[in-house]
Amino acid sequence: MPDNERYNLIDQINRSSCSVPSNIAEGSGKNTNKHFAEFLAVSISSSFELETQLLICERRNYGSQEKLQVCLQLLSEVQRMIFSFREYILETEKAS
Repeated sequence: MPDNERYNLIDQINRSSCSVPSNIAEGSGKNTNKHFAEFLAVSISSSFELETQLLICERRNYGSQEKLQVCLQLLSEVQRMIFSFREYILETEKAS
């Protein structure tokens, strides 16, 4: 990436990529599944923010296009897993 992106886009990528697991961890310590599901939703939002930043990198030809594609594919898988887990948590909440 160009030097001017080191403190902009890279910083955003670092923050959003840390936010995904951090919100899952924080939510796991909540008292109810409903609260946990809210943190999972924030985690999903952060993952979409990260996806957007990676797409910007791709369109601006920053970095290896092959590596960006792998990252986007893995991120998509993580998004599906978090979404499914959130749905499970919400169903569990309804059943209690």
